[in-house]
Amino acid sequence: MDMEDKIMEHMLIDSFGRTINNLRVSVTDQCNFRCIYCMPEEGMVFQPKEEILTFEEITRVIRIVSTLGISKIRLTGGEPTVRKDLPLLISMISEIPGIKDMAMTTNGFFLKKMARDLREAGLPRINVSLDTLDEEKFKQMTRRDVLHKVIEGLEEAARYFQLPIKINVVAMKGYTEDDILNFALLARTKPYQIRFIEFMPLDADRTWSRDQVLTGKEIIDRIYSKWPLEAVTRPNQREPADLFRFKDGPGEIGLIASVSEPFCGSCNRIRLTADGKLRTCLFSLNETDIKEPLRTGASDVDIADLFIEAVKNKEAGHHINDPSFIQPERSMSAIGG
Repeated sequence: MDMEDKIMEHMLIDSFGRTINNLRVSVTDQCNFRCIYCMPEEGMVFQPKEEILTFEEITRVIRIVSTLGISKIRLTGGEPTVRKDLPLLISMISEIPGIKDMAMTTNGFFLKKMARDLREAGLPRINVSLDTLDEEKFKQMTRRDVLHKVIEGLEEAARYFQLPIKINVVAMKGYTEDDILNFALLARTKPYQIRFIEFMPLDADRTWSRDQVLTGKEIIDRIYSKWPLEAVTRPNQREPADLFRFKDGPGEIGLIASVSEPFCGSCNRIRLTADGKLRTCLFSLNETDIKEPLRTGASDVDIADLFIEAVKNKEAGHHINDPSFIQPERSMSAIGG
């Protein structure tokens, strides 16, 4: 069977009837921050360069899966902007037929100098990970004293990328409560979508507990007590964030309640790690090796078959709330955010 027949016969549909059209691609496991919920402060061991997928390997995979129905790509890390020549990869992906949307999640540190190049290479949208607006707390959470650089990067991003710029805030009890209204005020005054993401068990130190989760309901109740909000109908019902807008401001509030209100039943995404492993869930305990076949002569049909088979076995959900839940061996930085 040739690739054209494969396209006609298969789409990426799992055993629960979910159609997969979104691939998150980690381009590096390295990062210039050391966020407390993602990496240890010292002793982080990264993959050697030869184990990381090349640009040619990444674009080959994307080209293959685009024929199976993948139309959305998100570049992640680690921190994707530390990957050398990242605009070149973006331009290569943007030329692949079938890819209708591409975005990137970044910590924002390099955006001031890279935003224009990234946009001109073909990247239309970005999310910026920013967990606090307080300098001391930022230094505590990221172990870096560079909040001003991230803010400068956000301002530069607003000049080039599609609005609203999305800001991802990991919501943790003991850290986030005092920042909720500050972030909400930011969304009332600037074209940002502030997305509060419940803290998930992917920390490298493996100290996560449910008691640390600041829930979406707690967050929205606190904002609503200060400023009226109205629910927004999501343009795509398979997107994870519940959206709200201010009646008197340009921005929006998003809630990703992946712990307290899992949305696994509508999940449409899979992940490719920087070292070429396919994961069908963020919390998968199993991976499918894509890199080895890529480097040992596998055909496009062979690679497509690996994706089709893996998706058939995609998990029903992440099971975080089950007593038998097992945290993946890999941390968020190694999996890809």
